[in-house]
Amino acid sequence: MAGRLKGKIALVTAAGQGIGRAIAEAFVAEGATVIATDVDVKKLKGLKHATLAKLDARSTADVNALVKEMEAKIGVIDVLANCAGYVHHGTVLDATDAEWDFAFDLNVRSMDRTIKATLPAMLKKGKGSIVNIASGASSVRGIPFRYVYGTTKAAVIGLTKSVAADYIRKGIRANAICPGTIESPSLDDRIATLAKQTGQSQKVVRQAFIDRQPMGRLGTPQEIAALAVYLASDESSYTTGQIHLADGGFAL
Repeated sequence: MAGRLKGKIALVTAAGQGIGRAIAEAFVAEGATVIATDVDVKKLKGLKHATLAKLDARSTADVNALVKEMEAKIGVIDVLANCAGYVHHGTVLDATDAEWDFAFDLNVRSMDRTIKATLPAMLKKGKGSIVNIASGASSVRGIPFRYVYGTTKAAVIGLTKSVAADYIRKGIRANAICPGTIESPSLDDRIATLAKQTGQSQKVVRQAFIDRQPMGRLGTPQEIAALAVYLASDESSYTTGQIHLADGGFAL
């Protein structure tokens, strides 16, 4: 099926790589007018048929300015896909104040900023879909060495449910996707870091990530993007405030 998002304007954060890029590409393929953003605009290179823009999701001023500009140039944003995030490694005894501040600002408050900026126009239109990337490491399941990350992603689930509850009768839907371990440049970086920290080879560390997936493999960004398309489209018009696991059975 093609054209599932025809006529919709979508804003995607962290669209330079990984899940965010796959979502932006999938939205384009389904007919949406896509505003693809990233703090590093060079990562957006090669993303075709989309409006590319630099966005620091940690800056309220940047978010507000971009949304205002895009609404004036392109129109009201119908779909917001919040994909910005960072994975911290460690336990409660490892977490520093700086890591807490950074994680909550990027993983949670970035979504607060984009929702606050796009929601007023959605409400005037009487329709909108918000798709937030959470994680299986959250309130769904506790994962070793994901103390800060899991806590922030649990907050994303709470944020999503709150927005859904507040605007359920006003045409706004909010849902969260909880991926398992996904092949991405971010995962490659984490594997390289862990290999260096533990003295193991990257091959051994990567296999450990694979082995913890009950399905026996890592997920792909495209598999997450397919779910995002569904949640962005009118096919999911009766679905809001839900978490959607795409984790290879990780939370079984």
